[in-house]
Amino acid sequence: MRYELFYWPEIPGRGEFIRLALEEAGADYVDVARAKGYDPLMRLLKDEKTQQPPFAPPILRAGKQFIAQTANILLFLGAHHAIAPKTEAGRLWTNQLQLTIADFLVEAHDTHHPIGGGFYYEDQKPEAKRRAEDFRANRMPKFLGYFERVLERNRSGDRHLVGARITYADLSLFNMVAGLTFAFPRAMKRLARRHKRVIALHDRVAARPRIAAYRASDRWIDFNQQGIFRAYPELDG
Repeated sequence: MRYELFYWPEIPGRGEFIRLALEEAGADYVDVARAKGYDPLMRLLKDEKTQQPPFAPPILRAGKQFIAQTANILLFLGAHHAIAPKTEAGRLWTNQLQLTIADFLVEAHDTHHPIGGGFYYEDQKPEAKRRAEDFRANRMPKFLGYFERVLERNRSGDRHLVGARITYADLSLFNMVAGLTFAFPRAMKRLARRHKRVIALHDRVAARPRIAAYRASDRWIDFNQQGIFRAYPELDG
């Protein structure tokens, strides 16, 4: 089938986790808002007839089914495109890692919007600086250290988070490292020395043929100052 991905067209955001999975799987999909503008996405969000309304994008249409929430979409794609283990235990473990990445993502976002998304960054700069200091000093090392241990303890080797083959969790961790490197280049340069397995995973994913081709195409959206990862030098320490 041809999937339809509904997400904001100008930012990587949470939609990027889905795009990476679709690209690695070689799935046929259309990024609806980029191809047709905002109207289809807004109609979907405002549809008053659906009994299962999505809260927010990303939303994936698979046939007649609409699936929302990043981890939920990836759980579906993992089962249908061999980017997750076949066993229930393996699928649950991969989903657990994805949910941990989701927690990490929220904390990265909150460095520049610690009070709330309804305020401009300029309205919360003192709080953002304090939040970013704690994120760099404590939260980034804690999350990266966790994934470093996961890689080290994988019985199938440290090339993947789960088993001996790539999963959507690997793709998502790649996206986190890429986003953090954009937003916190100095902090990531320091942390890279202590988290070599995580950095090596990022590099391996970037070199995968389908991912490399995607990043070289016009489908790829660069990180920018409207997305979750934002480059404010004053927050990088």
